[in-house]
Amino acid sequence: MCIGCMTKNDKYKLIRIVKNSDNTIKVDNKNNSDGRGAYICEKEECVIKAKKKNALRRALKCDVDDKIYDVLLEEIKNG
Repeated sequence: MCIGCMTKNDKYKLIRIVKNSDNTIKVDNKNNSDGRGAYICEKEECVIKAKKKNALRRALKCDVDDKIYDVLLEEIKNG
């Protein structure tokens, strides 16, 4: 389920963001990293919605730097 628009979709069609055991937050392009994960659609509007409602902070249960949203937007623009 996308944390931005709350739409259910196949997890392989979504972008996965993961918090590793060392509390590093990164985009998991291969969907195989260990850790707590959250999924978001490949749409700019979903990233913007998620940022407005602090969805990553709640999903990953930790503080999330706004830079991760910029990384997500860049990923979407570059395809």
